[in-house]
Amino acid sequence: MKLLENKNIIVTGTSRGMGKDMIKIFAENGANILAFARTSNDDHNNYCVELSNKYNVNVEPYYFDLTDFEQIKSIIKTIMSKRIKIDGLVNNAGISNNALFQMTPIEDVKKIFEVNFFAPYLLTQYISKIMVRNGGGSIVSISSTSALDCNSGKTAYGSSKAAIMCMTKCISRELAEKGVRSNVICPGIISTEMIDVLPEYILDIQKEAAALKTIGSTSDVANVALFLLSDKSSYITGEIIRVDGGVTQFSKRQ
Repeated sequence: MKLLENKNIIVTGTSRGMGKDMIKIFAENGANILAFARTSNDDHNNYCVELSNKYNVNVEPYYFDLTDFEQIKSIIKTIMSKRIKIDGLVNNAGISNNALFQMTPIEDVKKIFEVNFFAPYLLTQYISKIMVRNGGGSIVSISSTSALDCNSGKTAYGSSKAAIMCMTKCISRELAEKGVRSNVICPGIISTEMIDVLPEYILDIQKEAAALKTIGSTSDVANVALFLLSDKSSYITGEIIRVDGGVTQFSKRQ
């Protein structure tokens, strides 16, 4: 059974990591996908074509900078001109940051919030209006366990991801009667390019902290997003779901 048969799903940050795996799993499940990415490249273009042909869906890449609000408006106008019914939105794109509070310049904090909060906030405003006009939809935002566990070195990043959680909780109440659901996924340590900079001993500590004693895969997150976008989760909204292998608070294990 294809959980997203004939649904149109927007996913941000699709050129790598979790976003790349999401569009694959969504395409497998029958979704047509608007694959948002920052920079056009042959690998991403070819990947979208490959998924389209393999699963008989339409995976269309859109390239723009999420921190450029005028570009966001332009993309929305393009989508509206094509009269595409948007059934789901995944706010996946984001940047990470590892720095102690006293060593984090305010310029870095602003940059992190621009990508991780301001951009998805504006995009969600636009897309939710389209969803309301079309009778409903599902919004899934990718936060982080850093927003919940408040680990050292994660002040700026964790705060930006906590803001996404607050936004989600608020709009889940505001938009529920309009048929729009909104939920958050909080991944723990997931095997993506973002963790390549972490020392091996940090990864070992994270593995030990997880009940499952392993680092998660991008598909672990993508499959939860698949469920939240599908009608199988039609009675779920305003929820925060940890995908972390059963991690206790990292701060308690230091």
